[in-house]
Amino acid sequence: MADYMREALELARQGIGLTSPNPMVGAVIVRDGEVVGRGYHTYPGKFHAEVIALQQAGERARGATLYVNLEPCCHYGRTGPCTERIIAAGIKRVVAAMEDPNPAVSGKGFAQLRAAGIEVEIAHEYTAEAEKLNEPFVHFMRTGRPLVTIKAALTLDGKIAAPEDNYGWITSEQARAHVQEVRHAHDAILTGIGTVLADDCRLTDRTGKPRARPLMRIVLDSQLRIPLTSQIVQTCRNDVTVITTSAAPPEKRRALEERGVQVLVFDGPGGRTDIARVIQWLASEQYLSLMVEAGSKVNWAFLSAGLADKILFYYAPKILGGLKSLPVVGGAGRKRRADAILFERVNLIRIPPDEFIVEAYCVRDVHRAD
Repeated sequence: MADYMREALELARQGIGLTSPNPMVGAVIVRDGEVVGRGYHTYPGKFHAEVIALQQAGERARGATLYVNLEPCCHYGRTGPCTERIIAAGIKRVVAAMEDPNPAVSGKGFAQLRAAGIEVEIAHEYTAEAEKLNEPFVHFMRTGRPLVTIKAALTLDGKIAAPEDNYGWITSEQARAHVQEVRHAHDAILTGIGTVLADDCRLTDRTGKPRARPLMRIVLDSQLRIPLTSQIVQTCRNDVTVITTSAAPPEKRRALEERGVQVLVFDGPGGRTDIARVIQWLASEQYLSLMVEAGSKVNWAFLSAGLADKILFYYAPKILGGLKSLPVVGGAGRKRRADAILFERVNLIRIPPDEFIVEAYCVRDVHRAD
């Protein structure tokens, strides 16, 4: 079983950037020790992974075992239920890595298969890996909102910018290439106007790999200070949204919209934009994941509001020092050590030779970490 489930997971990974808002799914059909069908899902495609594998297997699917990383769907959406096709094909056994967290499925697919006399097994040893693969989808289905990740490149002493000249990069080319892969896996990316003015960034997915839909680039800009000549505006192809307030000049809004930029007015406290409404809007548009690549104030805004779910901090073997170098998280901060924002499930990822990533998840229930 191990080889076949591993292959199903690898097939599913071929859907990175191509399935959202659907999950990544890979399917392998095995009969008499031979793989007779393979498939993986892409959103623009007509069929789900299981159906593609069944089509490839043909009559050889009868009496075979289907290995899949996610419970087969049993409801009508853009396509018909996979469970009906599996039953009709005569599959004898289904091995899945996890139950589908989608409330429209959530065990119902397994129940339908069992009711048809098909043996169903959950490969629990692969459940954690399967959930990690579809982390944004799982999070969205369980919470109703996108998975929000704060990404930053920083020195060993936690600095993201020097007080004067910031020419050059903090991290290496290898680390920046890894960031591009992470961008490719996300539905949306967000920054603040301060970063746009300082860096004239594009925030594009530069992997060159195909996507089912463009990476939505979002800028928080309460006064619409974003220059019309900025790279992010100049490269807009209906993939840029600027979040502003009612205090912003209407003529600047019209100028941006004439260039294809979507402008949304989300008034928040203190004349700032309302980032909670940004998350709500993303959810309503079925964006499953948001990557925050911003400055220290925006990072703090997401963390302090409880809107960040995880961090990806890329550490370079450097120290800037000084009290004026910008820390990765600014804002008011916590006044007591006892009130620090807590993290769990900390994972260290090496980038040879001397860099590393800290991946960690925000603790929602403080008592769990005591």
